[in-house]
Amino acid sequence: MWQKSYARRLLVIDILALVWVVFAVQLAWLGFSAREVSFRGSAPNIIGSYFTVSAIIIIAWVTVLTVFGSRTAKVVGAGSQEYRLVATSTMWLFGLVAIVSYLLQIQLARGYILIALPAGLVTLLFVRWMSRQWLRQQRARGLYCSKVLLVGSVASSSTVAQVLLKNTDFGYVIMGACVSGAEARANDMLTRLPETDIPILGGIHDAQSAMEAVGADTLIVTSADLLTPEEVRRLSWNLEPFHHNLIVAPSLMDVGGPRIHVRPVAGLPLLHIDSPIFEGRPKFAKRFFDIVVASVLIVLLSPVMLVVSAIVMLTSPGPVLYGQERIGLNQRPFTVWKFRTMIVNADAQLADLLHAQNNGSVPFFKVTADPRIIPAGGFLRKYSLDELPQLFNVLIGNMSLVGPRPQREMEVALYDDSARRRLLVQPGMTGLWQVSGRSNLSWEESIRLDLYYVENWSITGDIILMWRTLRSVVLHTGAI
Repeated sequence: MWQKSYARRLLVIDILALVWVVFAVQLAWLGFSAREVSFRGSAPNIIGSYFTVSAIIIIAWVTVLTVFGSRTAKVVGAGSQEYRLVATSTMWLFGLVAIVSYLLQIQLARGYILIALPAGLVTLLFVRWMSRQWLRQQRARGLYCSKVLLVGSVASSSTVAQVLLKNTDFGYVIMGACVSGAEARANDMLTRLPETDIPILGGIHDAQSAMEAVGADTLIVTSADLLTPEEVRRLSWNLEPFHHNLIVAPSLMDVGGPRIHVRPVAGLPLLHIDSPIFEGRPKFAKRFFDIVVASVLIVLLSPVMLVVSAIVMLTSPGPVLYGQERIGLNQRPFTVWKFRTMIVNADAQLADLLHAQNNGSVPFFKVTADPRIIPAGGFLRKYSLDELPQLFNVLIGNMSLVGPRPQREMEVALYDDSARRRLLVQPGMTGLWQVSGRSNLSWEESIRLDLYYVENWSITGDIILMWRTLRSVVLHTGAI
């Protein structure tokens, strides 16, 4: 019921947002008079005024958003898929308006269309983001959630449970688990999933009665190898009368949604996983995006960079900028630039400080309560102002706006085979781990997030990460 309720709420919000934007653009561009629509040649005016055009565009826009499934429970609440569907449906509407205008020989005011559609897209993305914040608050109170029962082995159920417990924005509340009978019998004291407080409610074949007992509405099969195809099918049949959901979690981790496709073959659902993309058109699009955005940011932030330069110059003797060799794409070294936040001979003291704090065995060299930081350095790092010169690294091409953070050669020397995959993409000013805990994360957590980015990056994801970075900097939840 909450899915339908939230979908209706989003429908009303979308309509109100589009009515406000489209009619506001019409009135601002065309005035308050009921201006008639122009047609080429002797074609009759079958539409009337621009008020009718605005109403048609709003209805079509809302319809396209519905057709693309932008309000379904599978995409709302978390992840980038909801925003991607809103943007894609808007682009389709833009094309639809152009085609209909050409076929019916309608001469629409170009400024009206070119302002209304982008303004509507931005407004839709904003109201969807605001709705998501409201939904997160409701889910923190246990509302608007799916009540989940896990079915599978102890190990797989525990893994899935820990992922869902860490990602509460997706709205899954775990009510209990039904595990392999052999595992349950092997340990009579096993009453909860390891490393969680989730109760074990019985064996796999007790799933139906356990769902009724705890009021669960979603069944997640965490290890389908313990169930025969016939048993999984019967589980789905048993859920039908109650309109409950069946989810099967494959033994696959850290793969982004756009790379996953399901193709039924004679009733057998085959999961196709696309290979990561490191070359070709997506790489060109990312580079073009970096150049445009970095150029704009350099122009807009140049006064800030001048002020920061003056602060560094007045509070500490030495150069304003600090250059350090880092390892970039395909293990190529380059110089990364920052505003200097440490004393001049800071690098010479690093090894001794790491040894004193026993922090040099993993490729994540961080010094706690660093004594090398200059008086203004703490402030600059707190708000990541020292990173601004890296916009020029992005413009040159040895960094990207978003990607794994570049590290020193001695850190890269400690990489294992998995960590070395960080070097398959351009290093970035910000990345996934920086907005997921930043310097508070361990190396293992950081590398897992970086590898997820390497395997699943996209332009849409980069835009979302830049927004999350801005929010993290404003809230200063740890230095990048």
